[in-house]
Amino acid sequence: MTHEQIVLLTLVSYKLALIWIGVATKGRTHDGLDFFLGGRQLGPTVAALSAAASSSSAWTLLGVSGAAYSWGLGALWLFPSCVGGFIINWYLVAPGLRRLSHQTGAVTVTELLAGPVGRAGRQTIVVLASVIILLSLGAYVASQFQGAGKAFQETFGLSMTMAIVLGAGVVMLYTMLGGFWAVSVTDTLQGGLMALAAILIPVAALIEVGGPSGLVAGLQQVPVEGYMSLTRGWPWTVGIGFILGLFGIGLGYPGQPHVVNRFMALKLGDATMQRARLVGIGWAVIVYSGMILLGLSGRVLFPTLTDPEVVMITAANNLLSPVAAGIVIAAVLSAIMSTADSQLLVASSTLTHDLGIGGKSAWGLLARSRVVVVLLGAGAVAGALYGSQEIFSRVLFAFAAMGAAFGPLILVTVWRGPVGAGATIAAMSLGFGLSIAAYYLPAHAWKGTLERVVPVLVALAIAWFATAPAPARKA
Repeated sequence: MTHEQIVLLTLVSYKLALIWIGVATKGRTHDGLDFFLGGRQLGPTVAALSAAASSSSAWTLLGVSGAAYSWGLGALWLFPSCVGGFIINWYLVAPGLRRLSHQTGAVTVTELLAGPVGRAGRQTIVVLASVIILLSLGAYVASQFQGAGKAFQETFGLSMTMAIVLGAGVVMLYTMLGGFWAVSVTDTLQGGLMALAAILIPVAALIEVGGPSGLVAGLQQVPVEGYMSLTRGWPWTVGIGFILGLFGIGLGYPGQPHVVNRFMALKLGDATMQRARLVGIGWAVIVYSGMILLGLSGRVLFPTLTDPEVVMITAANNLLSPVAAGIVIAAVLSAIMSTADSQLLVASSTLTHDLGIGGKSAWGLLARSRVVVVLLGAGAVAGALYGSQEIFSRVLFAFAAMGAAFGPLILVTVWRGPVGAGATIAAMSLGFGLSIAAYYLPAHAWKGTLERVVPVLVALAIAWFATAPAPARKA
């Protein structure tokens, strides 16, 4: 068999396994609570790996490695930023959000922030949050499908259209069948596969480049100004803006509805939370360090790539056996699927549960949710085919917008109590709006700070000072 045939066989087997999981978990999905939160019975390992995989998309495997390939040592700041986001989520958000979700019966982040039915301003909050989620996740899911297209195109020479349609079809099928259970179980498998790839390829690349000393020597020869500088060659007055902008990525983690809903679904118990933290944060350390090492090693091994975001695929196809390369390509698709499926599920819950489109009966909600998953997926495919082709910037755009809109409100709600309707609307609107406005500013080293740090701080200040502290409430 040829290299391409072995890789293809590995991928087909993997995709069939995902579809089987969707069919197998269909029997565990009886109503809306099962479809959206798995009956709140998620175990620690499944919750941790599925949350990790959902927060770490094609951006993590393709985008981070591509950034390291392009930027050099300046990409090292991505490690404390992203791992710091995991730490914020598991220590500051997860315990309190799990408790509040169980106490209030809230199924979605929107429902939790909006408060009980009949509360003044509730419907405005629901509509505003729903619009933000749908706009952000539309761009986000489209970027995941583009990542699938890059993986298939680089390996098999398929057209981008065919590659995107194939990847999207599998995601929509198992998500539609099994809902949250299917998404969580497949995300656990995919999270493990991503961690394996984050060890396998960087180690192979480091060995090929001659070990740590060979890597350093090779990087010193890269003909890019500022490649060996932590500030990319900029003076520190400008470089600080670049660094703060990257650290702003970590501030966005609490505001990702498709990630924090795993905390809402996690079973109660202190041991459960402790184990989930260990698994989740340990996973982040492995994956982000591996992708940065791969990007740097790849720059030495493959110095003429026209698209830096295919360095992982290029390294896999050149350094590994066909079966191992197939596993790695599957890992890239895992990163895509594990994020896209969770985002499709959240978008579906936004339309059917939060906005109540089509009524409220349990059977009707389940059926409508499955139809909506397919429709939303089709819309994301269109966006992937006709939108921007750069994964890194598009994902950060959607990630930052949702992070500023929801993260500060979730943190304040968990630590101080419910935020008033007016302050909720103001914080959500300004966080989202300022992030969008900064995104369209001209390129500058301080742009990341304006896009990912300032909106979060503004929204946090509004929510914090508008809420009276409740000492009895603790995470």
